[in-house]
Amino acid sequence: MADLSAHYTAADKLFLRKRMWNFGLPALVLAYLVYVFFAFDVPALVEKASAQNAKSLVTDMYSHKVHVTRDNRNGEVGVAIEGEKKGRYPEGTAPEWVSLGEETVIELGDGHVVIYGPETISYDIPGYGLVTATPKRSSGVNATFPEGRLPNWINASKNRVAIETEAGRLTVTRNKTEVFRYFTGWELFFFTLDSPYHGLGFGALMGKAFSGEAGAILSDFWNNPMWLHKDVAWAIFETILMAFLGTFGAAVVALPLSVLAAKNFAKVLAVRFAIRRVFDFIRGVDSLIWTIILTRAFGLGPLTGALAMLITDTGTFGKMFSEALENVDNKQIEGLQSTGARPAQRFRFGVIPQITPVLLSQVLYFLESNTRSATIIGAITGGGIGLLLTQAIITQKDWEEVTYYIVLVVLMVMLMDQVSGWLRRRLIKGDESGH
Repeated sequence: MADLSAHYTAADKLFLRKRMWNFGLPALVLAYLVYVFFAFDVPALVEKASAQNAKSLVTDMYSHKVHVTRDNRNGEVGVAIEGEKKGRYPEGTAPEWVSLGEETVIELGDGHVVIYGPETISYDIPGYGLVTATPKRSSGVNATFPEGRLPNWINASKNRVAIETEAGRLTVTRNKTEVFRYFTGWELFFFTLDSPYHGLGFGALMGKAFSGEAGAILSDFWNNPMWLHKDVAWAIFETILMAFLGTFGAAVVALPLSVLAAKNFAKVLAVRFAIRRVFDFIRGVDSLIWTIILTRAFGLGPLTGALAMLITDTGTFGKMFSEALENVDNKQIEGLQSTGARPAQRFRFGVIPQITPVLLSQVLYFLESNTRSATIIGAITGGGIGLLLTQAIITQKDWEEVTYYIVLVVLMVMLMDQVSGWLRRRLIKGDESGH
């Protein structure tokens, strides 16, 4: 009975410990999440969040803006897509919803009409009323509004008036008045306004291509000065090159060093210890840190990014390769040794065939991963698609270009995934015929 009682007591203690773990661990996680909620001031973050800004950002990613700009100092009016000089309409021309003249009339749709007069700008807003502004360098923007409190979509001060509606946006300052209107799509993605192929449909383009203008059509698209397709293609190539050089360069450097770190190949403890610590050191420092250090030492460029990945991956590959070497089957090596094979021959024919599948699988996986990392590293080293992506984000206006670059990065990663998978099947498993 005493023994049975002791077993019951032990079982009760065991169940008590399990209940404490089952309830205590979730309680600790919950407490940590509550701490994070207040430590990172999530309520203030939520309060600062702007649904309007989020909406504008999303809209910018799949559409473009046409700007109608008036220089208040001389009255000149120009129309440009995305407000860029490369997208400017020829002088005296404009889209059909803009009527140029002594008074420029801009019809934004749904009854929204903006008029650039000789002195005064007016905006007739359906359901609200007429807003006028007379910009003068001496007294600022003299604006008048319908009676009552200004709605939150109007921001007015002495020197600036900004009105944002569903139809478009009007901004008036002392020196400049600007209206922009959203349109769905990436305008000028294929051809700019000065191209003879702008505005042509697919059928018309194919007709010109078959009539001998295919080269000119491709040239106009490839050298598009707004979307820079040629520069983007080169940037993608640089990104892939960085990942390829960094990954396979690291594999070439790590393989001989990993032999010196493997217990069954390097018999001297001091050598193994030193090589392993070198691997620990270089992989312990993130590739972004190596990128910053190397940029200071060697300057900007894609090769600096490739070298940063090479250094980091050498440490990682060295550890993985040495572990693979320690797990090889010695029977194959001993069999070759019994035939009189020299050490180099035993390593070539007894070790390499065993570790090749593991090494290739790891290297190809890192190639996929480094293709993504090369985008970030390129933003620091000034090379690849990462640089273009960073520049587009910094401008805070060309978000359709940001979308374009992100789509290309995703497609690039998908392509590298397919290529590495195909290589793994061909090089590790062999083709279907078994060769």
